[in-house]
Amino acid sequence: MTTVFTNGCFDVLHPGHVELLERARALGDRLVVGLNSDRSVRALKGAGRPLLSQEERAAILLALRSVDVVTIFDELTPARLIAEVQPDVLVKGGDWPVEHILGADIVVRKGGRVLSLPLKTWGSAHRPYSTTAFLEEIVQRGRDPWPTVSDAHAPDAASTSLIRSLREHVQTIERVALDCVPAIQHAADLLIVALKAGHKLLLCGNGGSAADAQHIAAEFAGRFERERQPYPAIALSTDTSKLTAIGNDYGFEHLFARQVDALASRQDVLVAISTSGNSPNVLAAVVAAHRLGCRTIGLTGANGTRLASLCDLAVMVPSTRTSRIQEAHLTIGHLWCEMADAFL
Repeated sequence: MTTVFTNGCFDVLHPGHVELLERARALGDRLVVGLNSDRSVRALKGAGRPLLSQEERAAILLALRSVDVVTIFDELTPARLIAEVQPDVLVKGGDWPVEHILGADIVVRKGGRVLSLPLKTWGSAHRPYSTTAFLEEIVQRGRDPWPTVSDAHAPDAASTSLIRSLREHVQTIERVALDCVPAIQHAADLLIVALKAGHKLLLCGNGGSAADAQHIAAEFAGRFERERQPYPAIALSTDTSKLTAIGNDYGFEHLFARQVDALASRQDVLVAISTSGNSPNVLAAVVAAHRLGCRTIGLTGANGTRLASLCDLAVMVPSTRTSRIQEAHLTIGHLWCEMADAFL
C-alpha cells in the first residue's frame, strides 16, 4: 500500500485545498493529512485563528472522498509526524520548493518521492487560493482608507499621508500586543535557556532585516540597558569576505545556510528574519539549522506562513506592509533583550 502524506491548517476549506488533496490522493492508495492543532495555528496565524476548531476542521477533511486519515499535530512543523507515518510520497503545494520541505530527507531515504504540486489560482490576477488572503481582503474592504484628523490642523495631502502611516504603525504595535505576546515570550524563553546553557545565537536576514539581525546581535554581545556579561550572538550578514565568497562560489541562496553549517552546533538558536517569509536564503538557513539540531525562531509578517511553518517558534507581525513589519521586528528584538536583561 502506497501512503501519501500532506499537511496544513485547512482553516476554511477552499477550492485550492480540494484540488491539492485530490491530486495528492491520486498518487497512492491512501492519503494521510497532518492537521495543525488549534494551538499551532494560533502560533502560525495569530490569536484570531483558527476560525474553526481542530475537531471541526478534521471532520470537514474526513468528509472529502480524497482523505483517508487525519492526524492532528501540535508542533509548527510536521517533521515528527512524518517520521512516525513514514509515507511513501510527501506532497506540498507549489509555493514550497522541494529543498525547503521538512521531512523530505526521511521520505527520500526510504526510496520515496517528494513532490511540490502547482497551486490552483483564482481571479483575473491568477493568485493562488489562500484563506489568509481572503480574510485580509475582507478586512481591507471594511477599513476606512483615510484617517480622521481635526480640521484645526488643516492637513494637506502629504501630512495626511504621514498621519495615516503613523496611525498604521501604532495599530500594528497594538495588534502585536494583542496577538503576539505569547509567541514573543516563548521565543524569549528559548533564547534565555540556550544562552544560559552556553549555546550561541545566530541571526540572519536580508536588507532591513539584515540590519535588524545586526542590531539584535549587538545588544546581546554588548549590552542592552543593564550591565551584564556578554553573550555569543552572531549576525550572519556582517562579514563581507564570507558573503562575497559564498555568494560567488555557491550562489546567493546559500549565503546563510553555508555559515550555519560552519558555525552552528546542536541546541544553538537561529533567528531567521524575513518580512515576506519567502526569502530563499533565509529558508535554506532554517533547513540547515534543523539538520544540525539547532532550535529555530522565525520573525516575519502576516503572510510569512512558509517561514513560520519551518521554524520551532515564530512571531508573525499582523501586517502586510514591509516598513510596519520591520518596525515591529525591531521592537520585538528589544523586548527579547529586555527580558534577557531581567532573567540572565
